[in-house]
Amino acid sequence: MPSCRRKRVMLRELTVSLLEDAEKNPDRPVFYMEQTGEIFPDYESYAARLSFYKIKQFQCEVTGKSGLDYFQALESEQQEARTLHARFPQPLKAPVLRAVQWQVVGRLDHLVEAVYERFKDRYFEGERVYVDIGTDRYWGRILKVFPPPRGASNTASGSTSPPPEETIHPISGDLKVPAAQVNAADDPKGYTYRLQLTEEGTGADIDLSDLKGKGKLNGKFESSSMDVKCDAMSRDRLSFSKSILRRFIRDCVDRDAAVASPWTVKKAIAEKYGVENVMPEETRKGVEEVKNKEIEKRKKVWEDKELPPSKKAKKMEEKGPINHKSPVLMLTGSTTVAAAAKAKEEEQQRVKEEAVPEPPKKKYIKYPTEDLDVVLSQREKTKRMAATGHTRSVRPQSHRDLPFPPKVFESMLMVWSFFMSFGAPLKLSPFTLDEFEAAIRHNDLDQPVTLISEIHSSLIYALRALATHRHSALVSLLDLPDTMDENGLMVETLVNRMSEYGNNWERQPLRVEEGRAGWEEALIGCIKDQATTDTFRSLRAVMTSLLFTHEKPEEDADEQEVVHETMWTAHPGERYYRLSPEHKLDLLSFLCDSVASHKEIHTYMESCETNLTQLRKEKIEIKKERKRLQDEMGALAKEDTPNGNGTSTPTKGGDSKAGKDSKTPKDSKDSKDSEGSKDGDDADRDEDIESELSEPEIDLLADSDDGSDTETASNNERGRSSTRQKGLRVKAQAQAHAKQREIARAKIASAKQAQAEHRRLDEEDNKLERRMEAIEREFRKWSGVIRLKPLGKDRFYNRYFWFDGVGSSPLIASGGNVTYGSGRLFVQGPTVLDYELMQRKETQDPTFKLQERREEEEGPEGILDVGEWGYYSEAEQFNELMNWLNPKGNRELKLKENLTKWSDHITAGMRRRLSDLNASVKVPEARRSTRKNAPEARAEPYLLWQNKKAPSVPS
Repeated sequence: MPSCRRKRVMLRELTVSLLEDAEKNPDRPVFYMEQTGEIFPDYESYAARLSFYKIKQFQCEVTGKSGLDYFQALESEQQEARTLHARFPQPLKAPVLRAVQWQVVGRLDHLVEAVYERFKDRYFEGERVYVDIGTDRYWGRILKVFPPPRGASNTASGSTSPPPEETIHPISGDLKVPAAQVNAADDPKGYTYRLQLTEEGTGADIDLSDLKGKGKLNGKFESSSMDVKCDAMSRDRLSFSKSILRRFIRDCVDRDAAVASPWTVKKAIAEKYGVENVMPEETRKGVEEVKNKEIEKRKKVWEDKELPPSKKAKKMEEKGPINHKSPVLMLTGSTTVAAAAKAKEEEQQRVKEEAVPEPPKKKYIKYPTEDLDVVLSQREKTKRMAATGHTRSVRPQSHRDLPFPPKVFESMLMVWSFFMSFGAPLKLSPFTLDEFEAAIRHNDLDQPVTLISEIHSSLIYALRALATHRHSALVSLLDLPDTMDENGLMVETLVNRMSEYGNNWERQPLRVEEGRAGWEEALIGCIKDQATTDTFRSLRAVMTSLLFTHEKPEEDADEQEVVHETMWTAHPGERYYRLSPEHKLDLLSFLCDSVASHKEIHTYMESCETNLTQLRKEKIEIKKERKRLQDEMGALAKEDTPNGNGTSTPTKGGDSKAGKDSKTPKDSKDSKDSEGSKDGDDADRDEDIESELSEPEIDLLADSDDGSDTETASNNERGRSSTRQKGLRVKAQAQAHAKQREIARAKIASAKQAQAEHRRLDEEDNKLERRMEAIEREFRKWSGVIRLKPLGKDRFYNRYFWFDGVGSSPLIASGGNVTYGSGRLFVQGPTVLDYELMQRKETQDPTFKLQERREEEEGPEGILDVGEWGYYSEAEQFNELMNWLNPKGNRELKLKENLTKWSDHITAGMRRRLSDLNASVKVPEARRSTRKNAPEARAEPYLLWQNKKAPSVPS
């Protein structure tokens, strides 16, 4: 059986409910998996199981190959099993299986080792073995096995034939008994085997007279068969070895997971080879005894573990012996060892009962963890209050003033999201959710809505390229069992009315200049060829509302016919705006589902995948470039750091000493003339000055020094020499100051250059950062087309959706202004499965009360039922929600990360939407002009929408 993650994959058995259904309805359709023989009640479970089998995570138990799917691993095991059973000696299978049946051995390797030691020198009738004759080796087949003589009677008779009741190789039993002990009782070397030589590979018998003629047989082997001992025989290594034996046993036996469970031969194999599959009573008692010993052994090991003594036990030990005498100390010499041990156990048990157990330690929780396991302590609540400025521990209540019922509202969200995602291939300009909602609710026939005509026309143009089934809707309507609806309208009447419209819808032009005139009739034709009652459940109701009316026509309306006492025929162009929002959204949902299979839609999704791949590559390159810029800026900052490790190094010896020498002229005036020329400090300063002067100046200085050293020089000469030295010193100081100024200017220039370089690198990094933000927006734009995922879930599995910035709905306009699509953050209640998970936790943890927890942290009025919708439309609500989320939970950590990532765009869209709503508020009636023909002060935004992407239709 293939294994997955070191566990055998067990096949699914038939459920009780499926068996009961099969008894009640034998003709019920089920799904059958031919490879495994499993039966599934529905396609979902069948597909899930098949997908599980197709994952390359399984391992072949026989060969050990991994990385296979289930069917590959199963085929590998079956192939190896066929090869193994064909190679393993057939006469040896039954004895080996009888030997391993009911054996209690811990490891399979130990079982194989014991079996191999028992059977390596024992052979059975019918085996093909090697026989050594002289220096040559031949194949031979064992014809008969003769056991060693047992008792005097056998020896006296001299017959080599065994008695009928004598057993060959009686070695079955406990394999834990050493092989040497078994061989001593039944020596394998005492057995004699009569065999016939055969041709290698073919198995044909060999005429022994040929070998006799060649001198390879002595007198012992002159008959048609020969008798040999086990020492002269051996098996082929390819048919019997420890590895082959291990694979054979592993394929044929099984064992339970309980402690000390015996190895048992599989039932089918046991029946095939005549192995007893009912455990004998004696064997069962032995197995139970071994199992009980193993359990007692483990129990004793567990009880013997030394635990740290409790505080009361330590105090009792410090106080000394207990008042009453211990039974262990009162034992006399005649007391048995067993009684002493029992008394000691009773004493230990009494001490344990009297000792006060230590309070359990607080369990360490590693965060993030399951959200429902996170409970704020009072300290954390106080800390949060200090950080946020309020004590709110309840999630901000979401708005629930939805324009439609939950199912209709969810349908509106999906339709609007489809238009925003695929606006490019459908040639539609973006529009907001508020505009779409107002257009759906519009019911004024005298004021047509461009948005409605454009979205229907774009869908009709897209559906023209799809294959159609002519009049499929009419055929499916005629197949309905109910021929009359609740209004008394017959199906035939509806079908006849539908057949009058849209018969040329594939070629009917819908021009923008003409306001897409005729799109309602083309819509009827599209529905006739694309829909059925199965794909469009409300087909009959929608078509009835489009083609018939309950309003009595005017007297001059000659075209309308009376089809019922309360119903008249109507033109679809007049009836569309009178449809209910539910019927309008049902119609759009069907059209969107049909367009989803359009080639342009698939091509657009493939281009989105390509764009996402390019964006991923660009993100990698930008990260590398930003890292390089950060390294360069770090190197520049290191050079500018003091003690440089990059700082300006102090001036070299001459410069620093020249600075000190600036005080020497003043000091020399205070010194005596007789001491100035011979002073040691003056000599050091002269050496420093000489290092900064040119060669002529050094020569002059040397000449003056020579003159000053002459003993016969007069005092005047000495005075002139001193004046010359002072002049040279002043000149050297001027040169040193000039050099310092030059170094300072160089440092300033270098600092300016480094600052300019740092500014340049910082600007490049800012550009890359802005590009990274743009990539994130583009990534959301293209990935949302393929699949729009929620931002995350909170602790109660409420899902949060943000629909902006996907497909043709940008977050930032071309001029840099903020735009929005929905301008809200939507929240939906938990799904049925998520709610069942929370209820399951409530049953597993008695301290967890789901309803109380939700009322405490969501508020009684803030709890969302399963699938219920709400929304946040103000930035203040969004900030309160962010403060409410706890990142210690797994779900809320991810949710908060995503909300933080897009918080600027979410709040900006909320503010922009509120601003637009306030600006579009109508002027009160009291302030309007009383003139009848005066136009309204401001038109609704959805009436001003224009499709800038609409292509021109040729005449």
